[in-house]
This record gives sequence, C-alpha cells and structure tokens, in this order.
Amino acid sequence: MILAQVVGTVVSTRKDVGLSGLKLLVVRELDDALVPKGNLVVAADAVGAGRDEVVLVAAGSSARLTDATKDKPVDAVIVGIVDSVEEHGKNVYEKNQPAGARS
Repeated sequence: MILAQVVGTVVSTRKDVGLSGLKLLVVRELDDALVPKGNLVVAADAVGAGRDEVVLVAAGSSARLTDATKDKPVDAVIVGIVDSVEEHGKNVYEKNQPAGARS
C-alpha cells in the first residue's frame, strides 16, 4: 500500500463494462515528508475520497480484492482516507490541519 494525494478526477463515458459505476480518481504518491512526488496514477475509488485528501492506495492484484473492484479490470484502488500519520512518536499529518500548522 502507498500513501497518495487525490489530485483530480477522470471522466470516461466509454469504457469497459467492468468499470461501470466506479469513480476514477487521479492520485500522486507522497514521499516521506508527505509531499506529492512520482507519476500520476488513475485509481478506482472504493471509499468516497475527494480532491486533495491523503489516501491509502492498493495496487497490483490486491486492487481487485475490494468489494467495489472484485474481478474488475483495475490496477489501483483507493482503500482508505487517512485521518492522521504518526512517525516515531510524532504526528506528521492531521487531516484537518493546514500544512504549515503540522508539528
């Protein structure tokens, strides 16, 4: 699983029937400092995530194990919305705190 930030949405009116009903979001992996890095990935949303939220993403064959994506043609799925991240006893991310206010 990776930590990522939702940076956009994908609208596709024509797609494989297996993708019907799935919300597709664009996410970017976060680095150790929770700063966006790396490539953009399109992930199916299994939890109702929104723009700018920090999320947990499962990729590869694990992406097809959620109720929303079982046996669907997906390679990445958002499986959680992150409320906080603690590292070595220190909070490094709180969902409702502005970035500059993090301790």
